[in-house]
Amino acid sequence: MGRKTIAKEIFGWVKCIAIAVIIWLIISNAVIANALVISSSMEDTIMTDSRVMGLRVTYYVSDPQRFDIVLFTPPDDGTSIPFVKRIIGLPNEKVEIRDGKVYIDDSATPLDDSFIKEEARGNYGPFFVPAGSYFVLGDNRNVSWDSKNWTNKYVSRDLILGKVYLEYYPSLRILD
Repeated sequence: MGRKTIAKEIFGWVKCIAIAVIIWLIISNAVIANALVISSSMEDTIMTDSRVMGLRVTYYVSDPQRFDIVLFTPPDDGTSIPFVKRIIGLPNEKVEIRDGKVYIDDSATPLDDSFIKEEARGNYGPFFVPAGSYFVLGDNRNVSWDSKNWTNKYVSRDLILGKVYLEYYPSLRILD
C-alpha cells in the first residue's frame, strides 16, 4: 500500500466522521432535546433519574397545548439544565389552585388532572398568564418547584425546548 492510498483512506475516514458529527449537531440542536430528570417533581409520570427526549420540531408547527409535558429553560434558575413539567395554563388565562384543585378562568369545574401523584396542599393564585407564556406544574405538586413557587411565574414560549415524547432510560416508553 502506497502513501497516497493510506492518505486517501485516512482522509475518507476523517470526512465520514466530520459528516456524522455535523449531522449529530444538527439533529441535537434543531430536532431533539434531551434531559435528565433530577427531581421527583414529575413522579409518578416520570421518575427521578430518568432520561427523556423531547422533539423541538413539534412547536415549530403548532403551539404548546394544555397537559403537554415540556422541556424548557427555567425562567428563575439561571442554569442551562432543562426542567421537565406539564403545561397547565395557556396564554391569557387565569389559573387558580383552590383546595388542591386547579381552576382555569373562574370555571366552576376543576381541571381533570387525574395523572397527578396527589393534590397540591393549599391555595395559590390567581395567576394571570401573559400572552406568549405558559403556567407549568409538576405532576408531584407538593414537592415540585414550579410556576406556583417561582419569582418569574411563567415560561415564555422562547424558553420551551420541546415536547417530551419518550423516556429512554431506565426503561423505553412513549409518554403522551
